[in-house]
Amino acid sequence: MQSPAENLPLVSIVIPSYNHGRYLGAAIESILAQDYPRIELIVIDDGSTDRSVEILKAYGTRFHWEVQSNQGQVATMNRAWRMSRGEILGYLSADDLLLPRAVSAAVSCLRQNPDAVLSYCDFNLLDPDSTVVRRVRTPEFDYREMVTKMICPPGPGAFFRRSAFEKAGGWHTAFRQNLDYEYWLRLGLHGRFVRIPDVLAAYRVHPGSQSFAATSQIKADEPVQIIEAYFESPLVPEDLRPMKAQALSMAHLNSARLHFRMGSYRLGLSAMRHAFAFNPRNMVSWRAVRITFNALFNRIGHRLLWTLRTIYRRK
Repeated sequence: MQSPAENLPLVSIVIPSYNHGRYLGAAIESILAQDYPRIELIVIDDGSTDRSVEILKAYGTRFHWEVQSNQGQVATMNRAWRMSRGEILGYLSADDLLLPRAVSAAVSCLRQNPDAVLSYCDFNLLDPDSTVVRRVRTPEFDYREMVTKMICPPGPGAFFRRSAFEKAGGWHTAFRQNLDYEYWLRLGLHGRFVRIPDVLAAYRVHPGSQSFAATSQIKADEPVQIIEAYFESPLVPEDLRPMKAQALSMAHLNSARLHFRMGSYRLGLSAMRHAFAFNPRNMVSWRAVRITFNALFNRIGHRLLWTLRTIYRRK
């Protein structure tokens, strides 16, 4: 039996919005449609130049929203979380969705696992027109693999405790490409993550999404910078410290993927040489093959799929 609403923890969800007017309304509606009774929704528009503000105005006072001059995603989310009052926190990209049971499932999971600091779920991958491409089955949480193999289970639909957020601090303002991974590394130092084996969210891939849009050399170098900074922390468990070379090898492989994606093959090959130097075995692993394949064909594959579906719908 579900507890009376007054006994349930308040859940604060942040939506940072920047020029995603095409999808913003759907993201908001997916939160308003939740079956959980105690949600604080905060939407901050980060200086959009499309019709995002017009969409927000139509909601009136149904939730807290405001507009600010452009400050970037990290500063926007950190500000919104400081404004929030919830015991449990989450965020939703303005182009993603939560399924109706997402919040109640996350709260139930965290209440049943008092030693856990975060819950995460499986999610659907959507194309630009909201068609489901496939289900993403997230792996079971393994902190060692998150450090050494850069396997980052949490995606859309992740929720975490404010108490852990206060210990870990906010998102790092220096990163733009892998900011979530860097944060989950720090949050994971304060407790375990628990997987909910159910589809409770949707992640949209489109030309303007973070994982698909063109990157830069600065962003491509982030994986290595993140791992180097991580191992400088005194909080890193002693049993993980000998794994630094393995982690740096995988970080260079991920950096190579981003360099290849931006067409910088010289820098990509240089990153692969560094990966080999730190841990030759990583270069023949199945994960290395997947990273290389993703770098070379992922964007091409998505564009081809979108084109074929457009042609099919016109028939």
